[in-house]
Amino acid sequence: MLTRRFDGKSKVVCGYPISIFFIVVNEFCERFSYYGMRAVLVLYFKYFLQWDDDLATSIYHTFVALCYLTPILGAIVADSWLGKFKTIIYLSIVYAIGQVAMAVSAIHDITDSDRDGTPNNMTFHVVLSMVGLFLIALGTGGIKPCVAAFGGDQFDDHQEKQRRTFFSVFYLCINGGSLLSTIITPILRGQTCGIYSQQKCYALAFGVPAALMVVSLVVFIVGSGMYYKAKPEGNIMLSVCKCIGFAIKNRYRHRSKAYPKRKHWMDWAEEKYDRLLIAQIKMVLKVLFLYIPLPMFWTLFDQKGSRWTLQATTMDGNFGQLVIQPDQMQTFNPILILTLVPIMESVVYPLIKKCGFNFTPLKRMTVGMFLAALAFVCAGVVQLQIDKTLPIFPSTSESQLKLLNMGNNQLEVHLPNNFTVHLPPAQIDDLTSKPEEGNNAIRFVNGLATDLNVSTAAVNFGIIEPLTSSNYSLLKNGKHTFSLKSGSQLCEYTIKFGFGSSYTIFIPSTFTFGPNCQESVTEVEEIKPNSVHMALQIPQYFLITAGEVMFSVTGLEFSYSQAPSNMKAVLQAGWLLTVAVGNFIVLIVAEIAKLPKKWAEFFLFASLLVAVCVIFSIMAYFYTYIDPTEIEAQFSQEKDEEDEDEKDKMRKTEEHVTKRGSVKSNDSDNAFKLSKM
Repeated sequence: MLTRRFDGKSKVVCGYPISIFFIVVNEFCERFSYYGMRAVLVLYFKYFLQWDDDLATSIYHTFVALCYLTPILGAIVADSWLGKFKTIIYLSIVYAIGQVAMAVSAIHDITDSDRDGTPNNMTFHVVLSMVGLFLIALGTGGIKPCVAAFGGDQFDDHQEKQRRTFFSVFYLCINGGSLLSTIITPILRGQTCGIYSQQKCYALAFGVPAALMVVSLVVFIVGSGMYYKAKPEGNIMLSVCKCIGFAIKNRYRHRSKAYPKRKHWMDWAEEKYDRLLIAQIKMVLKVLFLYIPLPMFWTLFDQKGSRWTLQATTMDGNFGQLVIQPDQMQTFNPILILTLVPIMESVVYPLIKKCGFNFTPLKRMTVGMFLAALAFVCAGVVQLQIDKTLPIFPSTSESQLKLLNMGNNQLEVHLPNNFTVHLPPAQIDDLTSKPEEGNNAIRFVNGLATDLNVSTAAVNFGIIEPLTSSNYSLLKNGKHTFSLKSGSQLCEYTIKFGFGSSYTIFIPSTFTFGPNCQESVTEVEEIKPNSVHMALQIPQYFLITAGEVMFSVTGLEFSYSQAPSNMKAVLQAGWLLTVAVGNFIVLIVAEIAKLPKKWAEFFLFASLLVAVCVIFSIMAYFYTYIDPTEIEAQFSQEKDEEDEDEKDKMRKTEEHVTKRGSVKSNDSDNAFKLSKM
């Protein structure tokens, strides 16, 4: 059945306004754009901009923090000046420009003047990417508090059931967009592209999210004529801030002992503000006080996109027929969320309740924080296993000597300080830095008396002169067949590589071409391939996601239940602020600690969260749950009684005045009669 909405613009299909379908598609595309870009961001910093792990992590968390600070600005602009619709449009344009800037910043050919695959003007790429990230943070954060609320505005009061269904679908789109993007964009990043030289295609990995953001904007604009657009009515956060500011200023003005103390410091705002507003702010401040320890959870949680992704680059991602990219491990988070939320709500929580345990929201949040700490303990244990497989590299104060015996007999080499080394024939002791992105560094040494041409489908090593070696070339994991040519003679040589290894392949002087030529080749493994499997990260992802479900979902539910009817946006802003502060804590702790070992940093963060968890549990123990509706009703009743008393006083006054007027009238009549007589 097709009917008209009350404003005469938006049609309704199956009980739902058509306008919400545009909003749902818009949200899916926007979330795909954001999470897709964010999934590959830290690897873009490390491998394209060539930053070290610490700088890449710092900038990543600064960006995430900005994304959770700007929603407060977006909410104020939408509620006070532009309205939700215009705010979404304008900031989405800013958002799309930022995504395009990121895609352009990842095109290496723009400044690759010598065409070697490496940008020659890295400053251009850094500046453009930072501008892009700032615009993205402003856009995604600014529209975050507007889109869901704007969707809710499309429903009439009698469509409460449809509104609830809309929000369920809305959050399903968030997780769906996140899941698909974290699968697809790492695959795009793994492709090679370029005009002059083929390199990892970060431009494509950022370009597709940029295209989806443009689609998101276009879809939202297309539905413009069908939306119900509520006018801005003022932002409650500004009123709250003004009231708190007045209370503090008034309390400071009356700090003398001559003035009697008041029950609560917010009571000093009674001279100017309504008592109900003050009571509502007291309820909000009570919850915000509980928020103080919460940023530490987000400090750990958001490192799954930085430290954990970097950890995965040193691991083996071979799952049989499927090869997982390091940044694809993040997909376990949305998959587990979609799985664990219904399991928790329908199985775990009811089972705990049946056992007679009062598992209150604050207790759930405490357990969630503890699970996040356990996740980082798991990450630290995994890192210890990884460190055992890494080669020992020389420090900045040390040097490295490479010895190569190209002869057929063992050599004895005498080094300073009476140090003797025995070199077997055709052996090398060569340690270099670990190859990045899971690639394998391969080079050939030609021990023949003639030139040797070495090539494979992916790389051409070129002509190697006698008794010299080729440069290292990077090859992906898997089987590779090399063609060894000398004149008209040919040898096909096949070897299978893992992840992150380094090999020197010797062609000895005794090498003979023929069907068994591969047996004469000597392979020296300089750096072992990544042997710790990425599957070992699954427990830490499970624990952090279980912690998120118990902490984040429950925390939002708790905040909503404890917030006054007109203050829910204030607590939402406070919740988002804890995420921003948590990301800033990553920068502070990492900068102060400066731990050389990653496993030690993981254990440090776990210890800090356990300490905060204990503090929060104590605060939660002394917290008293309230019913904001009941408190507001009491104030309304008191106000009604005061109004009734005021009306009674006014009624009595009017009666008294009327009575006096009647007496005066009689006196006047008598005087008139006397005058007549």
